[in-house]
Amino acid sequence: MHLASVGSSKLCFLLSLAFCGLLLLLIPAFQPTPHQADLPPPRPHPRPARVGKRPANTPRNPGGLVVPLQEEGLTLGHNVSSVGQGRPRDTQTNREGGRAPIAGQRDLPNTRRRTDSHRGPAEGSLPGVRGVGFRSREPLEPKDIFLAVKTTRKYHKSRLELLLQTWVSRAREQTFIFTDGEDKELRKTGANIINTNCSAAHTRQALCCKMSVEYDKFIESQKKWFCHLDDDNYVVLPSLLVLLSSYHHSQDVYLGRPSLDHPIEAAERVKADGSASVKFWFATGGAGFCISRGLALKMSPWASLGNFISTAERIRLPDDCTVGYIIEALLEVSLTHTRLFHSHLENLTRLPSNTLLQQVTLSYGGFENRRNVVSIGGAFPLVEDPSRFKTVHCLLYPDTDWCPSKNQHH
Repeated sequence: MHLASVGSSKLCFLLSLAFCGLLLLLIPAFQPTPHQADLPPPRPHPRPARVGKRPANTPRNPGGLVVPLQEEGLTLGHNVSSVGQGRPRDTQTNREGGRAPIAGQRDLPNTRRRTDSHRGPAEGSLPGVRGVGFRSREPLEPKDIFLAVKTTRKYHKSRLELLLQTWVSRAREQTFIFTDGEDKELRKTGANIINTNCSAAHTRQALCCKMSVEYDKFIESQKKWFCHLDDDNYVVLPSLLVLLSSYHHSQDVYLGRPSLDHPIEAAERVKADGSASVKFWFATGGAGFCISRGLALKMSPWASLGNFISTAERIRLPDDCTVGYIIEALLEVSLTHTRLFHSHLENLTRLPSNTLLQQVTLSYGGFENRRNVVSIGGAFPLVEDPSRFKTVHCLLYPDTDWCPSKNQHH
């Protein structure tokens, strides 16, 4: 019994030693390594700044319409769905000499986006134009301009005949006359006549109907510039070409002359149970205005295929006001004010005669003020040329066969 007890004690002692040795071997495995214990917790990596991400070529606007923003190589860089965010980016020069957004700044869609190779005139570089900061020029030909003349059937003889005889004769292919009635005699002249089938009444609805057709025809034309004119405007074509070639047609350019000295205010419905007021500048259609193709394409959701009429009804304003509303209030592109466009609403006698041939458009008074015409002398007396358009035309183009200056040489 005693020997059995001693043997059992030795066995227990050996098992205890084995167990303690096993524990000594396993303890280091349960402890963290010194390197892991001393490491600080991981830091989140900062996001790299977005640099010049280009929007898709065909973004969707809030209403779901697809608007093509690239056409004929245009680089427009604006998403119509981002209306209301069209502010220039803060930029800094990168290593390649280009412009990149400053790190940390928001990458906002830019309705006034510029490129170094496509810029127009600097502030004050053109007489009578409050510029938008562009500098270089774009080679432009007369065929690049879409000249839309708005008229009505009752003025075909009293107004259009004068235009066809004068400035339109020098721009027949790029001039399109938008009227509201068929006229076989007018078509015999070979002019580009477009019957809009709109009402002949001088109402908001009728005016907007014609402007809607003008816009659609311009988009179809593939031309670079859209210029709207009235049937009592004389267009000084060389001056117009100089002015437009100072910008680039892919940029957001809206050129014209306001008829008011302050922005117009309109009620814009934003909710089913109320409305909000919006202020914006607009160029008066009576003096004419011009829009670049790049900007015209962005107007598409509110102007194309009859949408212009719906937009005008939303704010209950005429055609030229609606154009300003779309461009300034919705797209946030500023009107470039210019004193080179003129309507019968201003005192035309105050225009210096030595600057008349540098203006872009001229006009004349209507029935209520026939004496409101430019003061310029020439071979035509006032009774023969009450609008002074013939006189201006012969000073610009003395080789015209009916100009007295040419007849005197024979």
